[in-house]
Amino acid sequence: MLDFSSLLLAAALSGTCLSVTMFAIWFTAPRARFVPTVACGILVLVAHVVLFWRYTKEASPWLCQIVLALLSVGFLVICLSAMQYLGVRNYRRAIVPALAAMALCALVTYLGFDGVGFLITYSTVTALLAAIGAMFWMEGDHDRRILLVVSLLSGVCGLSFALCGAVLLVNGQWTIGGAPDNWAERLNSVVSVACMTVLGALTLSLHHLQAHLELKAETMTDPLTGLMNRRALTTLFGERSFGPFMAIAMFDLDHFKRTNDVYGHPVGDLVLCRFASVVKKYGRTGVDAFRLGGEEFALVLSRMTPEKAHDTASRIGVAFGTEIVSTHLGPLRSTVSGGMGFGNAAGRPLDEVLAEADAALYEAKRGGRNRVIVQNRPDAGLVLKTA
Repeated sequence: MLDFSSLLLAAALSGTCLSVTMFAIWFTAPRARFVPTVACGILVLVAHVVLFWRYTKEASPWLCQIVLALLSVGFLVICLSAMQYLGVRNYRRAIVPALAAMALCALVTYLGFDGVGFLITYSTVTALLAAIGAMFWMEGDHDRRILLVVSLLSGVCGLSFALCGAVLLVNGQWTIGGAPDNWAERLNSVVSVACMTVLGALTLSLHHLQAHLELKAETMTDPLTGLMNRRALTTLFGERSFGPFMAIAMFDLDHFKRTNDVYGHPVGDLVLCRFASVVKKYGRTGVDAFRLGGEEFALVLSRMTPEKAHDTASRIGVAFGTEIVSTHLGPLRSTVSGGMGFGNAAGRPLDEVLAEADAALYEAKRGGRNRVIVQNRPDAGLVLKTA
């Protein structure tokens, strides 16, 4: 069986190798900000392990405080990296309690109760690991298999630290005068080495997963307006059957070529972005917006009656008609024409609904523009009033 010092050195070596690997990964994809944060957290833990090994050889009150502070800081940084990956912005919920616990630990250790300091630190680390596990369990929305493994690992590692604190508590070791050495500490060293090794593999997996999601988002997003593009429309709805509570509204900006010719393409781009911002204001669950190309847009409306879908499209047209773009030739106000296509009880494919919406759109253009046309319906041909 390995002695305690060998276990500590194995943990330090494992952590160092992982940190170097993670920094190498990050240099290939600097946008994955959580990767260097994890690496920094592990490096802090490596420093803790090395100094803790030194503490087992020659104990001193000041070294004890540094060792305990590094342990808390290391896991705090790893917790922050988890928040970065999951998009949790309120870092204070982790930083403030951890710093308060560290200050209390430093105080009791300074007063000579190093056993209590170890107990406080182990409790802090257990809480941080529990928070990591809970965040990955509840807030992750990517590959659940990877996230659940991270959650399980955090729970197991947190339990090992909780056992270390429980042994000190049961034995009443309020003052130790040196490094604690018991079965829980040895078990914790083994668990930490295992968790660090698996964490490295999972960090690689999460990094590749995030890179894949970012690449997919880039290929499905229009760079000018930020709306989804035609590829996204086909990907999301190409295999869908459009039922009676689904519709597509197609929009085309009126006289857009003249806008580009008279005011210039930068102004034309601004007009496109202004229409996209109007569409986004009506964004909610069941409303997906796409820029199909040029000045043509589409809106997929789900879980809506035909009347509600038409009303939403009409409101967008009216709202855009009130938008004013400042140009070097004076204020510019644009309008938009729209056409609607609807699903039915039997279900209709995307191409069929798009064709109906496109035909209605051209009818709106021929009818004088600045209107939304719904073919074969009593409310067809509603003219949009602008301010």
